[in-house]
Amino acid sequence: MSPKDTPYILHPDLLLGTGLDKKINSYSFFSYAVNEALHLSSKERKLILGVLGNIQFELEQNLDKHSKQLIGSNLELLLNYCSRFYDRQFLTREASHNTVLEKFDVLLNDYFTSDKPQLFGLPSVTYFAEQLHLSSNYFGDLIKKEAGKSAQEYIQSKLIDLAKEKVFERTKSVSEIAFELGFKYPQHFSRLFKQKVGYSPQEFRFLN
Repeated sequence: MSPKDTPYILHPDLLLGTGLDKKINSYSFFSYAVNEALHLSSKERKLILGVLGNIQFELEQNLDKHSKQLIGSNLELLLNYCSRFYDRQFLTREASHNTVLEKFDVLLNDYFTSDKPQLFGLPSVTYFAEQLHLSSNYFGDLIKKEAGKSAQEYIQSKLIDLAKEKVFERTKSVSEIAFELGFKYPQHFSRLFKQKVGYSPQEFRFLN
């Protein structure tokens, strides 16, 4: 049986005490959808199968004091290669990913110019991922690569830009603006605004 034919099912306890145990949750691709799978070149596939072969070899041996560490090290190597290859995939598919970023921008603008903020509240990363038929993690990683900031930061940046414009509409109170933007509580809006701008909405309104 070759590594590609072997179903690898490892108990979580196998990682306890290894370096991988503390960082396993940092690999976001575990939550990617099937259509977001990693596309490997023949060389990359050979490399991955080699690491899987090492893991299979260890699993077929009698366990000793080195087994857990060697299996954990090879698993970490495998996951790190996957991270590298996903980074490559994001770069080589840059044209299609730019399209996703553009669509995200359009959807974001459409959201804030509709009545959705008042109906559904602040937009979430999950909402836009679903609109673009992507898993939340893949969408988030893609936006991070393309925009240099997380999807949540991108949403907040757009929100603050819009909030700055609205704050100068002196016919509206800060509370009214907060509700228009989708905030349930005005104080949450004021806190975020001051965190991002350096001034409270009221202070910013009277700067000019």
